[in-house]
Amino acid sequence: MTVTYRQYAGEDDLNAIMTLVQFELSEPYVIYTYRYFLESWPHLSILALSPESPEPIGVIICKQSMHRDTRNRGYIAMLSVHKRYRKRGIATSLVRQAIEIMIQNGADEVVLETEYDNVAALALYESLGFIREKRLYRFYLNGKDAFRLVLAVAPSQRHVNVPDAATATDARLSSAPQDSTRPVLIPRDTMYL
Repeated sequence: MTVTYRQYAGEDDLNAIMTLVQFELSEPYVIYTYRYFLESWPHLSILALSPESPEPIGVIICKQSMHRDTRNRGYIAMLSVHKRYRKRGIATSLVRQAIEIMIQNGADEVVLETEYDNVAALALYESLGFIREKRLYRFYLNGKDAFRLVLAVAPSQRHVNVPDAATATDARLSSAPQDSTRPVLIPRDTMYL
């Protein structure tokens, strides 16, 4: 199966993204939440596409901003892959690509939350070097606890002066092999654990 990846292209993508996320994730989001992330950080929202499906088969939605005026923090808000397309490396590829963009934009760390019993998500993120920072009790609306996971970025991997993040991201995505689900990322041993 050939999978291609591209950035969020605007309002035309919104309904398909909302449908995918609402179908696959347990936490409900209102349209304003999607617009907050997608319009503020479109370069950190990547869709996975397949010729087998008219709609995206996967999506990652992120943001990046200063945290407490001391850390350039990337945040993975949503990651969803349609059930029919799981176990093919698509989620890993989406996460790797998003992390790479955040690092290109000077991220010191990347964080996220996931349900404490989501074994597949925990295995995915921990395989990429994330560590469990803390347990958040009754974090989700369904009453479930979450783990906050953190990936510290080594200083040697940071790129602080990217002139135009959207242009850099477009160039990286267009030059990536279109049939690959395994883009290159920083080796795990170069990250702080």
